Amino acid sequence: MAPSLLQAYSRRWWMAVTAVLENLLCSAVLLGWGSLLLMLKGEGFYSHLCSGRIYTRSGIWVSCVDQEEMLNLGFTIGSFLLSAATLPLGILMDKYGPRPLRLLVFLWIISLPPISFSLSPGLSALIFLALSFNGFGGICLTFTSLTIPNMFGSRTSTIMSLMIGSYASSAVTFPGVKLIYDAGVSFRVIMWVWSGLAGFVFLNCFFNWPVEALPEDISPKKHTPENRTLPLFTNTSHIPILTVCPSLSLSDTIPFRRSVFSPIFLWSLVTMGMTQLRIIFFMGAMNKMLEFLVTHGNPYYALQYLIFYSSIFGSLQLLCLVTCPLIGYIMDWRMKDCVDETRKDTEKRPADGLTRDKKIQKITNAMRAFIFTNLLLLVFGVCCLIDNLRLQILTFILHTIVRGFIHSCCGGLYAAVYPSNHFGTLIGLQSMISAVIALLQQPLFIVMVGSLHGDPYWINLGMILFSLAGFLLPGYLFYHRRHLIQEKAAQDKNATGQEREALNHSEINGLKHHSNGHSIQ
Repeated sequence: MAPSLLQAYSRRWWMAVTAVLENLLCSAVLLGWGSLLLMLKGEGFYSHLCSGRIYTRSGIWVSCVDQEEMLNLGFTIGSFLLSAATLPLGILMDKYGPRPLRLLVFLWIISLPPISFSLSPGLSALIFLALSFNGFGGICLTFTSLTIPNMFGSRTSTIMSLMIGSYASSAVTFPGVKLIYDAGVSFRVIMWVWSGLAGFVFLNCFFNWPVEALPEDISPKKHTPENRTLPLFTNTSHIPILTVCPSLSLSDTIPFRRSVFSPIFLWSLVTMGMTQLRIIFFMGAMNKMLEFLVTHGNPYYALQYLIFYSSIFGSLQLLCLVTCPLIGYIMDWRMKDCVDETRKDTEKRPADGLTRDKKIQKITNAMRAFIFTNLLLLVFGVCCLIDNLRLQILTFILHTIVRGFIHSCCGGLYAAVYPSNHFGTLIGLQSMISAVIALLQQPLFIVMVGSLHGDPYWINLGMILFSLAGFLLPGYLFYHRRHLIQEKAAQDKNATGQEREALNHSEINGLKHHSNGHSIQ
């Protein structure tokens, strides 16, 4: 029943639209944790750990530090798998393609969380299993959808930005579910209906996704039996990014160890790990932060504010659909004016010789993108320090923008400086290490709700100081860019000297030939 590549190409718009909807409803939904947390509390999950009681619409449920810590641990594990699974998934995607993963993995990974969520609070421990599979399944769904833009030619970047934006905007799903829950619909009914979406994903993949991995630049004109099994690489073996065309100027013979221990990769681990920790900690602790801003330690009047601001945070996640193309524009700035110095042909070079080196321009754009993103992250941290509830709406906006920007910056940088055969593995390795660093959000959360009595001020202040380390990477990129410019200038100077020497040599030979001819006469 699987279609051929040509049949899949004819259905490319259906595949793209349904992939956007599937990403929006089923991929990184765990990032809407604030709303899910309120529903889990309302259903009494881990309520046996508490003795104090607070009344809500669903009846009597319990809230205490032990319950908060246990539920946040589940979020920590799920968000860890949402990032750490990129490396093994990249390897599996390159080997087997997207279809087997969608058919075999999502049949139970996407359907299991709703089933586990709908169980009684007495089986609260299954929440860990549900959140883990939800995180793993979400990133797997995103990976498989990133092959679709290959079928759109000149529209590839636009379709890719929609895929990434829908992934980042999927945090709006649980806030939307929370509105339905508040309207009186049973939590179990909502989760079972959501599990039906997994069946749609399965059937849609079964009837519309080809067995072959979608090659780059697929079209009916270029489709031949010889290219039916081209390996899938650049658009799948990494987390969602906007710049997905790795540089081919570097030799494939460069050892992988050299790329891993290069200064750019090591500095990127610092920047990405810090940013990931900052983003995940805010998501996990957002409700407690808002609660402290409202009550300053008295939780009995915070519930209505938590529901309101959680819904605002969820709605703002749709901004990712708008902001993700912006960072792509920054990463592609003036790339049309560049010349790839590794190519032999010079037919497209302007006559005046005013060209830009492609690699230098990519590094320049990545440097500017990282500076811009780090500045936004710094402003985000300052807003978190200010004791003003309404200002937190700006904090939500900045958080959404940074979350959409940072991975695109990293992917574009790796594409500019590393060989294509290292690209996917480096992205997966970076994402896994960043996920490990982000696990620190659990002990930070325990400190905040325990020793600091819910006050996040000192943790946020420490995060701001930690965020300054993010500027070390663009600082090194500035140094590296200056080195490349000097190197290029030296090469151009040598090339000019060789051209002049060759010209002088030819002129001398021409004079000799002319003199010899005259003497013969």
